[in-house]
Amino acid sequence: MDERLKRIYLPMTETGFYILYCLQEERHGYNITQMVREMTNDEVIISAGTMYGSLSKMESDGLIAFSRAQGKRKLYQITPLGLEILQIEMKRIERMYHNIKGENNHDN
Repeated sequence: MDERLKRIYLPMTETGFYILYCLQEERHGYNITQMVREMTNDEVIISAGTMYGSLSKMESDGLIAFSRAQGKRKLYQITPLGLEILQIEMKRIERMYHNIKGENNHDN
């Protein structure tokens, strides 16, 4: 993986994480926004400007790809590179969670 992309995307912002997570299935920006609101009980609300700026940047960096148009909406899906970055971030989050829960306590 390109070191420049690692520096840009890792660790990920919460917004970036949710966008990539949602794009494991083909979706458009508004659908992602609604899904994130539902997943987080309205704690994370991605504005249209943030959503479309993030989609554009992720597409130009090769993390997601345009798949097709649905009316006026553009549908995207995660690429293998995006999936690799998402999996690295998910492992980092899981490690942090286990650490704070004491599940990786090496003092035993």
